Amino acid sequence: MSWQQRIEQALSERREAQAFRSRQPLEQGAGRWLVRGERRYCNFSSNDYLGLSQHPQVIQAWQQGAEQYGVGSGGSGHVTGYHHAHQCLEEQLADWLNYDRALLFISGFAANQATIAALAGREDRIVADRLSHASLLEAATLSPAQLRRFQHNDSQHLSRLLAAPTDGQQLVVTEGVFSMDGDGAPLADIAAAARDAKAWLMVDDAHGIGINGASGRGSCHQQGVHPELLVVTFGKAFGLSGAAVLCSQDVADYFLQFARHLIYSTAMPPAQAAALQAALAVIRSDDGQQRREKLAQHVAAFRHGAQGLDFALTDSQSAIQPLIVGDNQQTLVLAEQLREQGCWVTAIRPPTVPAGTARLRLTLTAAHEPQDIDLLLEVLHGNRQ
Repeated sequence: MSWQQRIEQALSERREAQAFRSRQPLEQGAGRWLVRGERRYCNFSSNDYLGLSQHPQVIQAWQQGAEQYGVGSGGSGHVTGYHHAHQCLEEQLADWLNYDRALLFISGFAANQATIAALAGREDRIVADRLSHASLLEAATLSPAQLRRFQHNDSQHLSRLLAAPTDGQQLVVTEGVFSMDGDGAPLADIAAAARDAKAWLMVDDAHGIGINGASGRGSCHQQGVHPELLVVTFGKAFGLSGAAVLCSQDVADYFLQFARHLIYSTAMPPAQAAALQAALAVIRSDDGQQRREKLAQHVAAFRHGAQGLDFALTDSQSAIQPLIVGDNQQTLVLAEQLREQGCWVTAIRPPTVPAGTARLRLTLTAAHEPQDIDLLLEVLHGNRQ
């Protein structure tokens, strides 16, 4: 089979399964409203959970940073790309989350790939939650280490896998809040299992940082857990992009030598680091607390109003509220019906989620107003009559 034939076959299979992906250019895609062409939709697909992408303090900080530093970093952090703005943000994150060091990455995907690639050797074992993000599972699969996957949020199964003999070290990998189901991990139980096996724990808290815990310190802080490796990303509650890995002093120095994404990727613009400092300040402020409380009210109102729907709700108490439809085509049709009535909702299908669990992935934000939640529920109930 030629390259072209292989590509044509793969595309044909995706189309036949109603799983073909495409992108659509938007005029506005974050915040309360999504604008496409001349039409405005109430946006229920954004991960901008606290509405900080539109926050005037954050926008102003980026503008001032661009005036001071320019719009790019100029190179890798090991060459000319590391600025005082980066250092200040790293120090603030480490202090806030009670770690020795924080290292900035251009994305959460890059942070997860770099961490696992730098740590895991051929003799080691990675034990990951079965529903871990694609960036984690791909990095584990591509590493020379053995990959074992424990049943979702099942610490007893994790313990059994960790008990198997190994000549190397073991790394337990999970998330704080899972991106497709919206449920949280039992981090205290998982941390105990890792500790008993003398394994290290790596937690990706992309969807929990800024939302969970006191002052938004995240899922680990909320559950009294301090993993050896904590990954926080800035594309959700922070309202921007990028990520950081929190770790000990020695591990940070190790990553600076061996994490190839740090060494060979252009660093995030320092103006972005300045904007992230402003976002962190909002998250830690009374304004941030009020936004978290408003988001929690929206989640409670939605879950109460969604009880009469035929769709399966997950156990999510987070901003991610999936409605499990099952059939790919039915999910696509329903998403389009919702858009026709002013609600922008995304249909998520395999292979992003397991076969037979196609869903509407609804995300609620502090930028929404109560009438937005009412509209969403009204449209959902109307489409099931």
